[in-house]
Amino acid sequence: MSITFKSISKKNPRDLTAPKKFYASSISNGTTELETLADLISSQCTVTSTDCVAVLNALEENVIRELKQGRIVKLGKLGDFQVSLSSEGFDTEEEETAKAIKKARIIFRPSVGMRNLLSTLTYRKRG
Repeated sequence: MSITFKSISKKNPRDLTAPKKFYASSISNGTTELETLADLISSQCTVTSTDCVAVLNALEENVIRELKQGRIVKLGKLGDFQVSLSSEGFDTEEEETAKAIKKARIIFRPSVGMRNLLSTLTYRKRG
């Protein structure tokens, strides 16, 4: 198995007059839905697919609940989820208020094992 990629041309946003350059861009090989994951998991243990779906749904709900509480959610060998904020900069701490927050996003930090997966990948260019 390998990751398929294609070449895409991009302009340099810092120098729009510079010639375009080509960069590799990964191509998705489809998606895997929650139900498919449940089927895969149930085939590897004694838990039914329906039970796996229920557990995965509960996992999703609880990850969201814990992130709303400001907690880092650690999912073992997968990695960690955390809410991150972007705000305006101020000269003094007193000027900083909740209104200064421009954007919130969810960060995923993969575990060492997940990051190590990247060194095992092979690539093939779409022909």
